[in-house]
Amino acid sequence: MTAFVIPTTRVSSRKTIDFWIEAFGMELLAIYPEDATDVVDHAELRLGDSRVMAGTPREEGLDQAIGGTSMYWVLDDEAEIDVIHARAVAAGAESVFAPHDADYGGRHCSLRDPTDTPGRSGPTAGRGEAPSGVLSHASA
Repeated sequence: MTAFVIPTTRVSSRKTIDFWIEAFGMELLAIYPEDATDVVDHAELRLGDSRVMAGTPREEGLDQAIGGTSMYWVLDDEAEIDVIHARAVAAGAESVFAPHDADYGGRHCSLRDPTDTPGRSGPTAGRGEAPSGVLSHASA
């Protein structure tokens, strides 16, 4: 299995993303909605070979406050999503989203680990630009 991990975080608004671009020279790869100001559903940025994803807090999904983090795991084999999801749930993870085929491509699931570690997150699985599976995880 080949995988890479993209850190994700919750930001207060588009202003934070614009600051990262100006201050750190990050390249904005995508932002939704494209005219985002206060609410950012999803943003992807790149600096060199590294990436980060960000969005404003929302009630559905991982339900994280500003500064909350998680990890987005991109896997090369979509079948691994189901295997990892089952293994994580058996180990005590909470299934936030069971494995499913997303309307924008790839196979996805989201998990929350049982450690109750504030501000720490784990994997989300899904499909990015390269490989075909994504696993998302966040701590409780």
